[in-house]
Amino acid sequence: MNSKPLRVFAPVLALLLLTACGSMGAQRNPRDQALYSYVSAVRWSDFNAALAFVDPETLRTRPMTDLESERYKQFQVAGYEVKSASEPGEGRYEQVVELRLVNKNTQVERIITDRQQWRWDAQAKRWWLVSGLPDLDAR
Repeated sequence: MNSKPLRVFAPVLALLLLTACGSMGAQRNPRDQALYSYVSAVRWSDFNAALAFVDPETLRTRPMTDLESERYKQFQVAGYEVKSASEPGEGRYEQVVELRLVNKNTQVERIITDRQQWRWDAQAKRWWLVSGLPDLDAR
């Protein structure tokens, strides 16, 4: 029995399967895409990018100060785990997230609970984080 055709086609088949699996992620609904992108920004400790997800009304009433911005830069995100999630109403989404943060200066890890509230903006066709960026003083 000649196994040469199997050796030739196995990598091609594997590549096709990986491509098919990868394209499935592109079919996320707008909420899941927003959450995925937000998590990516936070996991990379890019709080400036995460700020782009915050509701403009929230930013208007509670703008981030330079001091707060510098404080976020002191932390490296070591973990992001969704503990619970719910849809309390149409166009609303809430989740409780456990964040593990390491202070870059002291190398001390802290665990905080981030209670996120999201809303759908039909006009902008996107989800906004109403609750703002994580409170670094939360427990």
